[in-house]
Amino acid sequence: MIMHPKDISILEFTYDLPEEKIAKYPLAERDASKLLVCKNGNISTDIYQNISSHLPENSLLIFNNTKVVEARILFQKSTGASIEIFCLAPHEIYGDISSGLRQQKSVLWKCLIGGASKWKHGQILEKKIMHRESEIVLCASFIKNQEDYFIIEFSWKPGELHFAELLHLAGRIPLPPYIKRETEAKDAERYQTVYAKHDGSVAAPTAGLHFTDSIFKTLADKHILHDYVTLHVGAGTFKPVKSERLEQHIMHAEFIEVSIKTIKLISGNLDNNIIPVGTTSLRAIESLYWLGLKTISQHGIRPENLIVGQWDAHETSDKNIDGKKSLQSLIGWMEKNNLSKIITRTQLLIAPGYQFKIIKALITNFHQPQSTLLLLVAALIGEDWKKVYRHALHNNFRFLSYGDGCLLFRK
Repeated sequence: MIMHPKDISILEFTYDLPEEKIAKYPLAERDASKLLVCKNGNISTDIYQNISSHLPENSLLIFNNTKVVEARILFQKSTGASIEIFCLAPHEIYGDISSGLRQQKSVLWKCLIGGASKWKHGQILEKKIMHRESEIVLCASFIKNQEDYFIIEFSWKPGELHFAELLHLAGRIPLPPYIKRETEAKDAERYQTVYAKHDGSVAAPTAGLHFTDSIFKTLADKHILHDYVTLHVGAGTFKPVKSERLEQHIMHAEFIEVSIKTIKLISGNLDNNIIPVGTTSLRAIESLYWLGLKTISQHGIRPENLIVGQWDAHETSDKNIDGKKSLQSLIGWMEKNNLSKIITRTQLLIAPGYQFKIIKALITNFHQPQSTLLLLVAALIGEDWKKVYRHALHNNFRFLSYGDGCLLFRK
């Protein structure tokens, strides 16, 4: 009998990760990173330049083309004290991240605050920015304190620029908390994939950092297709599982955006190897199955109600419907609603016991102990995750966002 993920103890998914194994900087060449390949429990080692030789012909790779925004804004008070505001996501009133980033003059944003005790109630923070020889004054006002974040109102004059442009001018790239150094100029390029397109993430889909134009050429030469989804990565991707059992852990919700063209391409290639690049791409692809299932079981469901909850995959009775039927239903629902793309939220938790519906393998980096990302890897390759991580640790692989990666074939 398969254990319900609610009963999983996170303590079973840990390993010793010495500080020196965490990559603080990327390699000089993106595709020179080491690549661990695990297939049927057998492990081999190569580099990313040669990844196409490990992929079956006619595979379909799915990349996440989200773009990291400069989400960290440093304000300085007249006293000299610094207050850092980390912009997590727009307020719910905007519907999605893109709408929030398009706001002019003012916007409400969910934020974390470094040095919040120095920010007196009612005090407005100001930051002056030069743009094309004109001065822009950016203000931050404290609106509300929530359980895990603060609601902050940003306003700026002149107000012609969109908030995305303001972040680019005023903010800094938000490196993960385990990279213990200040952001440097080169991070603006290297903590971004070469195919990044849509602003919205506060963390990079790091599995894609290794890919270069040269690799894309080798993929094409082998008749390996590729396409894109958009999942805006939130700070919740670094959120540790603090409860002993998963039942008490709240999975972070993230926005996904997938075109009907891409869904049709995935549906047409289900008999081949569909391989996401990164856990975010995997969550987006697998979420499509559960969205399609809802269009079957909840006839006439409205777009605003079509979302994926944390336990949907584990508590849905119709999970035996095959991927083709589910995706075809989702495509039909989109056409009926005149939607060229689906924009929604997914809170999908993938842990041991999860039955994969669409993907056959995963390209990913190495993840933190006791994280939901490590649970996802364990769901994919079972107990072999321990063998993979042991091998990586004993063979000088570099870990986490700027580190090396692996190609894992589903058991």
